[in-house]
Amino acid sequence: MRILLADDHDLVREMVSAYLQSEGLGPVTPAGDLGEALKRVAETGPFDLVLLDYDMPGMSGLEGLKAMLAANVGKPVALISGAVTADVAEQALELGAAGFVPKTMGTRSLVAAVRLMAAGENFAPLSLIRRPKGNGNGILSPRETEVLRGVAAGKSNKEIARDLSLQEVTVKLHVKTMSRKLGARNRTHAAMIARDKKLV
Repeated sequence: MRILLADDHDLVREMVSAYLQSEGLGPVTPAGDLGEALKRVAETGPFDLVLLDYDMPGMSGLEGLKAMLAANVGKPVALISGAVTADVAEQALELGAAGFVPKTMGTRSLVAAVRLMAAGENFAPLSLIRRPKGNGNGILSPRETEVLRGVAAGKSNKEIARDLSLQEVTVKLHVKTMSRKLGARNRTHAAMIARDKKLV
């Protein structure tokens, strides 16, 4: 497995690279900013997994993610960050990111997340997708309403994702936030509330 780790903090870059390699994940190629990371991909071809620091030079928000997704042609690209909002997480996943890895994550969890994403799965810990309580005062976004319609129709997350041209992990995020806004215990309860309140 070939991994590219781009982070502008030398210590973070060196520690994460060393640990991943000690766990048999690697080799890990380091880069200090987006420009250097894109250069590495151009020189050696796509990596099995690219880890990009969300807050490093050249990223310009999610523009850097878009550039790397295009450069790494179909191979997974994930963001690493000390802190990121649920909205950013959602947008990145919809753009095609393999997931998010918080810098505060434990080493065993980090290895598991890297293996998962390199295998083509998505990873987004709950700590990154929790929204503040009472967000939106119970008012659903248009996308959440679309997902709710699918849930009320008895469709699985996979079926809803296919219908809306989304990734399944994005649908899961919508189901979580939608249920929280509705005060629902689970998706079945959310569907019942939606029918009672005539939301669908």
